[in-house]
Order: sequence, then structure tokens, then C-alpha cells
Amino acid sequence: MPVSEFDPKSFLCELFDTAVAEADPLKRIPAFLPQKPKGRLVVIGAGKASARMAEAVEKHYGPCEGKVITRYGYSRPTAQIEILEASHPVPDEQGVEATKTLLSYVSYLTEDDLVIALISGGGSALLCAPVEGVSLVEKQSLNQQLLARGAPISDMNIIRKYFSAVKGGKLADACGNATILGLVISDVPGDDLSLIASGPTVAHENDPALVKHLMDKWAIEVPLEMLNAAVKANTITRPGSFDNVSNHIIAAPSQSLNAAAALAKDCGIDVEILGDDLQGEARDLGAVHARLAIKRSKERSPEQAPLLILSGGECTVTRTGNGVGGPNAEYALSAAIALAGHPDIHLFAGDTDGVDGAAEVAGSIVTPSTTERAQALGISMVQSLVNNDAHSFFANLDDQMITGPTFTNVNDFRAILVGNVPSLNRQ
Repeated sequence: MPVSEFDPKSFLCELFDTAVAEADPLKRIPAFLPQKPKGRLVVIGAGKASARMAEAVEKHYGPCEGKVITRYGYSRPTAQIEILEASHPVPDEQGVEATKTLLSYVSYLTEDDLVIALISGGGSALLCAPVEGVSLVEKQSLNQQLLARGAPISDMNIIRKYFSAVKGGKLADACGNATILGLVISDVPGDDLSLIASGPTVAHENDPALVKHLMDKWAIEVPLEMLNAAVKANTITRPGSFDNVSNHIIAAPSQSLNAAAALAKDCGIDVEILGDDLQGEARDLGAVHARLAIKRSKERSPEQAPLLILSGGECTVTRTGNGVGGPNAEYALSAAIALAGHPDIHLFAGDTDGVDGAAEVAGSIVTPSTTERAQALGISMVQSLVNNDAHSFFANLDDQMITGPTFTNVNDFRAILVGNVPSLNRQ
């Protein structure tokens, strides 16, 4: 392919698009679908990617009966599977009703039937029927506290399972003796099936002591009556009772990072992957990665190829301000402060579901001119970070990537390009 002018911003956005495309359910699902059973084939599911997953199943089999729950605005055209919509990240009444509908729908299945359960990130909020004795308002308060405290997804979902009538294997329980095939898109560090959407089809051993420890750790406060109701409702679901269930991860962060890395290598760019399971406070990780990029820049000679530093996982934000932010935007803003206009470093950070935190924004971009342009507009980078207002910061600089729903979700995608690339020659 001929040499063409290289635009680092466009290239970073292309890398993100490549990562998202690799996790598209239309691409990932067909290889995992079995032959139709002699009984009913029932499709259920929940998550931000579940409607697209249902679309992929029907593209393979033709029209199928079923119901899946997805985020408002994330519906896809299906022939027969009913797409139900609800709120995310804080559950609402429509989500409760949709979950009850789903539980009722699978209550008449037999051992001759096959359930294909389509699970992706976001399912924890969308599958939101609380245990008996816990109200929706109490569940909403719990979710809001967890989001504000900056708890990692692992701790959040262990707590949320405890107060749920459907998470932690309870959806599988509701399917009785039917064979259950769980097809799962991972949005959690380490791809732990029990944590993705809080594991609705994964055997879970209830541990009240652990739940209490985590609630104390993150200063989560709930009424005593709510806690007592959860203690009464929870029973131990043992792995032996799940012989009829098999779960498979069909798309994971590592696959998307590798796809982006392959694109960069085809362009003659060196690649360093820091991992697909990085966690931590977004602003801390952003500063650490900025310093790493500066170090790599000093180590490389002008004759060397540029370097792309990739990472995935899930950052968190402890909210202390009242701005509009998200973990990837906060990561990018913190990195921009540390980079201080470094001339040879560009950065992108985004969420592969197209929504980063509190705004319908996929990602944020840092360039060598970020600091200078912010100063010209009279915007304080430090104050924006203190106020958790990273989305407003990047919006003012026109350095946001807005995709709308991507219909998949393999969590954070971060890319840092180190080095000057005057032209691009793809192999």
C-alpha cells in the first residue's frame, strides 16, 4: 500500500474501532452455537451487548423464541426474540419488571429444552430483581454508593449478588433441568465468569462474611432490614447442581488488544502490551502510564520505529467533585497533566461499549497540543480533574470520540503512541 500522511488522532481512533470490531457478536458467536435441540430452543440474556448477541443467534438459526434485556437505546432488529430495555448503570422499575418477565418465561422449561443465555457487561444493573424484602429504591441506593466509592467491579458484583434474586447462578436455577449454554462477553479483569454481569448462570457459594467485609471496606450503608432480608434469601448454590450448565467466553479484552496490536505492527509500529486486566484509580493509572511513555520516549532513538503501548482492564473513579466524568476520560486527563505537552506522545482512552462513565462518549484523546489549547481557552486541567469533570474538559477541546452504542463490551481500551510518525506505509 502506498505511503500516506499519518494522522495520529485518526490512527488511535482506528485502533479503537479495530478492537471493537474484534468483539462484535456477529463475528464471535457462530462458532459456539450447537445444533438445534429436539425440544425448545429458548434465547435469554442481559447486558449492553445482549441485543446484538440475539441478532447474531437469529442470523445463524433463523427466528428464535426468547427475551433479552439491554440498555435503553441498545436494541437491535430481531425476527422473534423480544428485546426489553431498562436503565444502566442504576437500575429502574422497567428493569425489575423485565427481569421478572424473564424469570417467569423460563419457569416452564424441561430437560429436552436448550437455553442459550447471552450475557455481557451491564447485566448486573439490567438483571435487577431484588430479593424479597428489598425495594428497588434500596437497590438503587446500593448501586449509587458502589459507583461513587470507586469500588472495583469484582467487589461491586460480589455485593450486588447478595441482594439479587437473579444474579449468582439464580437465573440458571430458574431454568430448571433445561440444558443451559451461556455465551459470555467479558468486561471484567481476568475474565472471571462469576463476575461478568454478576454471574447469573455461574455457580456461586454465598459468603456473608465476605459481603460484610467488602461493604465495610467501601463504606456502603444499607438499612438493617435490607441486610436481614438478604441473609434470609441467600442459599448456597453448589457447583454440583450446575451439571446442566456450560459457560463460554466468546469475546475478551485480550482478543481486542491483540487485534489492535496486529494493525499497528502491519504499519511498522512496535507494540508493548501492558496487560488486559489493569485496575485502579483512573487518575493514578493515567499518571503512571504517562511517565512510562515519557521514559520510553527517552529510551528510543530517532531512527527507531514508533512504539504503541496498549492496555485494557477497568479503571475506577472515586467521585469527590460534581463534574461530568468517566474513568477513561479521567485517566486521559491525568495523563495529559503528567505529559505536559510532550511533543512525541499521543494517547487515547475509551470504553468499548461506547459509554465512558457519566456521558455518552466512547473515548478521549490527548495530543501534544492539549495543554497549550486548554491554556488558550482558560481551562484549568488540574481543577477539571479535581472536579471529576474530564468529559467537559475534552469536549471543550473537541477531543472526544463519540460512537453511539457499539453493541459489545470488552471494557477499557487504552493506547499511547510514542514517537513521531510523518508517514504511514501499511504492509
